[in-house]
This record gives sequence, structure tokens and C-alpha cells, in this order.
Amino acid sequence: MYEHFFQCPYCWEEVSMLMDSSITDQTYIEDCEVCCNPIEITAKFRENVLVSFEAKEIGQ
Repeated sequence: MYEHFFQCPYCWEEVSMLMDSSITDQTYIEDCEVCCNPIEITAKFRENVLVSFEAKEIGQ
């Protein structure tokens, strides 16, 4: 597992999430733990290293 910290695109608070680094390409929806708005997460791992991460508002 890999813990990643990022800013919520709605409330701008720093939040963290645990991701499975064995899955190379990931896209899913996760609610912000602070403001509860849905965030679209896109992450790419190569050899268990995070190489790309994007957190954006739904519909953006």
C-alpha cells in the first residue's frame, strides 16, 4: 500500500489516501474526508512507484 497526500480540489484541505501500488493504472471516485465532495482520482504506478497523480472535481 502507498499513502499519498494531496489537496482537495473543492475545499483545498490536505487529505491523504491509501492506494494499492500493485495496480498500475487507476481511475476511481473517492469522497474528500473533510468536505465529503466526490473527487475523481487518476493514478499511475510503475514498479510500485507513483509516477502520475491527479485529483479533480467531478465533471472538470
